[in-house]
Amino acid sequence: MSLTLGSIHIYPIKSLGGFAVEEAHMTDRGFANDRRWMLVDAEDRFISQREVPAMACLHCAPSPNGFTVTDVRDGDRIKLPWTLDEGEGKRAQVWNDSVDVLHAPIPMSAWFAQKLGIACSLVFMPDAAHRPVDATYASGGTSLSDGFPYLILSQASLDELNSRLVSPLPMDRFRPNLMIAGGAPFQEDAWKSIAIGAARFNLVKPCARCVITTTDQRTGERGNEPLRTLAGYRHVNGKVMFGMNAMGLAGDVVRVGDLVAP
Repeated sequence: MSLTLGSIHIYPIKSLGGFAVEEAHMTDRGFANDRRWMLVDAEDRFISQREVPAMACLHCAPSPNGFTVTDVRDGDRIKLPWTLDEGEGKRAQVWNDSVDVLHAPIPMSAWFAQKLGIACSLVFMPDAAHRPVDATYASGGTSLSDGFPYLILSQASLDELNSRLVSPLPMDRFRPNLMIAGGAPFQEDAWKSIAIGAARFNLVKPCARCVITTTDQRTGERGNEPLRTLAGYRHVNGKVMFGMNAMGLAGDVVRVGDLVAP
């Protein structure tokens, strides 16, 4: 059975809900508009669903000249631009990296603070900012992702996991950028590089999964799955692995339905 690109996903704000697109443009730090925004605390350190599970309830969707964030609990929404051209410049912390960012206007940050019940600010990573990936695994840059610009997962891997669960889980628990249709479960583990249409990607590191995968992406409620089940057969050196981090090598656009060739 041939492999194809089953779906493409963009997450404009780090750790908030994303959306599917039919095609996506590659940039020097991942797909265009993917994780260029994030929320930070008073010390300008990133905030994620790990600490604030209610972030799962804030879902992004494209809109004319930008995107909309909707709180699925009450339908309240805010419209944001894809990019920010001016604002207070600061250094923000993403894990061990310090990144140049621009602070969004106060009313934008205030909306998120009110919805999440925490003190936070919205910031944007401008084009001039550069954040290198871990040189242990690859060279190049990324956006405000956890560590690498792309996350690749096979639908067959999710299907195999769901066959072990009492209640199957949706793909959004795992936040991939590229979902591969066809083939065998965990085939991505063995791939060093793949072609997707005219684009090429290097798969550089298995993705260690965290408590976000146990968080319902509509309610923010947490359970034990899938980490409990994955720990039984995807446990490597004290971490649960599911999906592969990747770097873009060449290409401009990928489209749903593109042939995938390992």
